[in-house]
Amino acid sequence: MKHILVLGAGMSSPCLIHHLLEEGARKGWTVTVADLDQRAAEKRVGGHAAGRALAFDVRDLPGRRRMIEQADVVVNLLTPLFQPELAAECVETGTHFVSASYSSPEVRALDREARDKGLLVLTECGLDPGIDHMSAMQMIRRIQGEGGVIRSFWSYGSGVPAPETPANPLKYVITWNPRNVVLAGQKGAQYLEKGRQKIVPGLRMFENTWPVDVPGVGGMEAYPNRDSLLYPELLGLKDLHTMVRATLRHKGFAAVWHQIVRLGLNSEHVSIPGLSGLTFAEVTRMFLPRSMDGCELEQGVANLLGISPTGVQMDTLRWLGLFSDELVGGSGESPADMMVGLLQRKLALEGQTRDMVILQHEMDVEQDGRTHTERATLVVKGDPGGFTAMSRTVGLPAALSVCLLLDGKLEERGALLPITAAIYDPVMAALAEQGIVFQHDRLGA
Repeated sequence: MKHILVLGAGMSSPCLIHHLLEEGARKGWTVTVADLDQRAAEKRVGGHAAGRALAFDVRDLPGRRRMIEQADVVVNLLTPLFQPELAAECVETGTHFVSASYSSPEVRALDREARDKGLLVLTECGLDPGIDHMSAMQMIRRIQGEGGVIRSFWSYGSGVPAPETPANPLKYVITWNPRNVVLAGQKGAQYLEKGRQKIVPGLRMFENTWPVDVPGVGGMEAYPNRDSLLYPELLGLKDLHTMVRATLRHKGFAAVWHQIVRLGLNSEHVSIPGLSGLTFAEVTRMFLPRSMDGCELEQGVANLLGISPTGVQMDTLRWLGLFSDELVGGSGESPADMMVGLLQRKLALEGQTRDMVILQHEMDVEQDGRTHTERATLVVKGDPGGFTAMSRTVGLPAALSVCLLLDGKLEERGALLPITAAIYDPVMAALAEQGIVFQHDRLGA
């Protein structure tokens, strides 16, 4: 009997766990869902006959070891901080490892040992990273097979409210770890455009936007995502003059979040003793300079940021509650901790609001003496009261990879990304059976 251990029962896990439980019931597998919050794990398992829920503390090393040793494959949905040590422990114990998080040098260093032991350590097998890589590789292989030379590659990813559903003033909902939302962009980004390397510091991330049209959705805004310079070599694209990976948001989000970054409210490196007992207004005032000590709070913030006190951006900051007398509450002592709790309350996915996931690739291609653009677009919307689009698109690639692995249909071994055809072809085919399919367009031909 095969046994699957899922570590983490957070917002991205429901569809993955459901799929593994259903497959487990059909094939005689068992699925253990383990989380620090056992009630969260129990909720995800839902009393399913093929599953069980356990309390799990990743820092309990003996208990962690015992659980991993009993599994045939571990699916890691915990914070990326723990991924290297969990992957290493899986290789030590002879257990396959699958994760939706970004790889790292420590994980890649496990490649030889994993191969020697006949193990698959598969990372970046979610949405972004994950489906983005796999769909791009299929597209690149087809274009190159037809004799095309790819000169530029713009790749976009997004998780936002669907445009036809009720939206809040920030035009965003929380469908994944809110801490990742708060900290997004802090490390800056770099990319290649027309042969020139461009660097965007974290403080300027959200003012470096440009418009993008998404078929069936309309106009959105994009800002650069992480280090795009890694990808030409990774994807085997030697003739590129432009390589940009970017994040999409509804118009207006970036302008407001830029002001939050300028205030410093996304900082996790400042400690505010007794934060939970302070009001949001008291904390926000701490970020005003001494010269504004006697100024009314909202006017002071508007003056500091150089924005209209009656404009849309201030209206949105006010709606978030940054000037309110409500107590911060919660745990933690950093401004980032405060913002995490605030976003969880104000941007929760509720009622008839549906989330939407977008992936879009645009490649400029030279072929037969002419240039055209190849575009591939994926739009997935969540079901009110059911799985979110984020849960489906993050969880299904990992779940399907586990099933293919246990069925003997993924034979690759080592510490790998899903960028080889032996992995991405069967996973993408399985995703298509689940209704996750790209629309392809050829423009300017």
